[in-house]
Amino acid sequence: MMKYNPADNRELAELTRAVRSIAKEGGDFLRAERKNFKREKVEEKNSHDYVSYVDKESERRLVEQLSALIPEAGFIAEEGSGELTTQEYCWVIDPLDGTTNFIHDNAPFCISIALRNREEVLLGVVYEVCRNECFWSHKGIPAYLDEEKIHVSAINKLNDAFIELGLPYNFNAYKKMADYLIHTLYGNVGGLRIQGSAAAEICYVAAGRFEARLEAFLGPWDIAAGSIILKNAGGRITDFSGTDSFYSGREVLASNGILHEELLHIIHSFNP
Repeated sequence: MMKYNPADNRELAELTRAVRSIAKEGGDFLRAERKNFKREKVEEKNSHDYVSYVDKESERRLVEQLSALIPEAGFIAEEGSGELTTQEYCWVIDPLDGTTNFIHDNAPFCISIALRNREEVLLGVVYEVCRNECFWSHKGIPAYLDEEKIHVSAINKLNDAFIELGLPYNFNAYKKMADYLIHTLYGNVGGLRIQGSAAAEICYVAAGRFEARLEAFLGPWDIAAGSIILKNAGGRITDFSGTDSFYSGREVLASNGILHEELLHIIHSFNP
């Protein structure tokens, strides 16, 4: 594989193209494994938080291929490949976002790959396996779904908004907030959905399929790639205080931007 310098804009475009190929190849692996998946080999990392041999093998393959593109880059990956260090570049990857969906043969599930430097995310690729869709973008360009540009929706009334909620595995800490959001939004928005793949769903907001997505207690691998795709599609992503401190994944509000402040107000009105 060719080695790239992400600081060169032309090489960043070529690098993104290479990452898209790697993501799609990884998606082919997930699709094939799903056909003969052995559920008895699933492990439980925490309560209701699962990992399988497929997650681990997918991560091994991604790390091997991405390392060839930028040998000096570090890794932050869900199943433990590396951690944030002092390296100039770092891959942030989720080898199978939506593991519970995958285990139950339910959509969506995806591969999420982002590259960041010390200051910002430089590129993001999310390949949603079930619909064979590749969302992608890099610094300085619009966001794309395959070869078509995408943009967030123009919905400006909460009553018309289609909103996704995430229910994290840390249910003891989040249950009251989840109950509050469902109670507050149900019947006052155009629709609510819970689908189970943060990376894919942030891209759905970028593509205008939904107006917003809310969740807490995620990891950086869940949202890194989707964050640049959403921003470059005209959307907004923050923590629950409206700041840029969302990269850890602890609190994430992703929206079309138009409804962002109204949703922040709803979040701030929560009184546990």
